Amino acid sequence: MKNALVIIDYVNDFVAANGSLTCGVPAQEIDTAIAQWVEQYGAAGELIVVATDTHMEGDPYHPETRLFPTHCVANSWGAMLYGGTASAVQKLPKEQLLLIPKTRYSAFAGTPLDQKLRERGISHVQLVGVCTDICVLHTAVDAYNLGYRITVAANSVASFNQEGHLFTLAHLTHTLGATVLQ
Repeated sequence: MKNALVIIDYVNDFVAANGSLTCGVPAQEIDTAIAQWVEQYGAAGELIVVATDTHMEGDPYHPETRLFPTHCVANSWGAMLYGGTASAVQKLPKEQLLLIPKTRYSAFAGTPLDQKLRERGISHVQLVGVCTDICVLHTAVDAYNLGYRITVAANSVASFNQEGHLFTLAHLTHTLGATVLQ
């Protein structure tokens, strides 16, 4: 394994129509594409990382408490993977799956993700999920700073904000040297 697919925050609260902080239709429309990436990486024997926003209900010390409504409470429906992506992930052998709960925008911040990737000799990450201009971007910046090659498929990321989404895709290419698949 030299590659990893990193699914970022593709959970009910960010994707489902009734999620507490949903990106709505743009996020729902990428479900099939993400599930296909899971199947492709799974068939190739590559690692699939599921990095999910995880909060404690009513945490007065977390900075997002002041910025956003309650979302992704640990062990809640809102923190569970969404749709066809959830089904595709459930079919993976356990040795190909790495679950990373995260409490900050980046999947690397305060988690063992970098260590787990390096243990497996992984040098390239493909990022999919939501939100393009928040958690995908912050994960990409950290991946860049840690020396990983980065790919993002434009049809596999979404945001609340189309302008922020488009800015981030350009920023990934021009500032981080990421490959953005159109």
